[in-house]
Amino acid sequence: MTDSDYYKILGVEKTATGEEIKKAYRKLAMKYHPDHAKGDKPAEEKFKKISEAYAVLSDKEKRRQYDDYGSAGFQQRFSQEDIFRGSDFNDILREFGFGGSRFSFGGGGGFGNFNRRRQAPVKGRDLVYDIALTLEDVVRGAEKTISLKQEGETNTITLRIPKGMVSGKRLRLAGKGDPSPYGGPPGDLYIRSNVLADPVFQIEGQDVSITREIKISESLLGTSIQIPTPDGKDLNMKIPPGTRHKTKMRLAGHGLPMMKGDKKGDLYILIEVDVPRTLTDEQKNLVDQLARTGL
Repeated sequence: MTDSDYYKILGVEKTATGEEIKKAYRKLAMKYHPDHAKGDKPAEEKFKKISEAYAVLSDKEKRRQYDDYGSAGFQQRFSQEDIFRGSDFNDILREFGFGGSRFSFGGGGGFGNFNRRRQAPVKGRDLVYDIALTLEDVVRGAEKTISLKQEGETNTITLRIPKGMVSGKRLRLAGKGDPSPYGGPPGDLYIRSNVLADPVFQIEGQDVSITREIKISESLLGTSIQIPTPDGKDLNMKIPPGTRHKTKMRLAGHGLPMMKGDKKGDLYILIEVDVPRTLTDEQKNLVDQLARTGL
């Protein structure tokens, strides 16, 4: 099979109804059917392509999987036999005004020079489940129980969330997806992380950041402040003299763990200098004295 857009081959939109698809195939089949285009090899190949497209788009389940996987992905999963299985083109073509086609689609009859090599059974559809995690879940790992509705039944799955599973990371549970509609293996289930907002830290991948406020005198003279870490520790951090408003400082290796290995992201501290809106008389006098020194 070639990587083809079945909608373009039939000349229909992706939103086309079953009747519109059938009408488009009827029109093209009348033009390219071998009984009309005898000996015309290009027309014969065109007829094969439009018939393949119709076999997929006229079947609700095959069309759904084609739309889900795209052309290339669909053709990796479906052999020629899979595509034409269940389609009786002789009846369809008789309806369009032809006798039985001299081609046999799928099964054991072959179809021109179609590639007949055997392919693996069609796999069921993969599923993605978004799971909400807290910052603590990411730091320490967690055990979670989820419920999935499949084929009218609710299935409960208990899974282990590894540490470091930040937003967008996925776990693959082989064989826990949808069953195959054609007797093949079931699809896979992917658990995708969505880390909830934390009241203390802002999270960006494996890095976290926190905002801390200091006084004007502390920004001028320097100070030390306590910084919490995601794993529950408190670190003493020195703020050097002359630290400006909106300075960003980094504590390497104190962010969130990686899913593999022992490395961690970084912890960033945004320093904000608190400028008071009002001053006491004493403070004003002191500021005046500083101003007279040129500060």
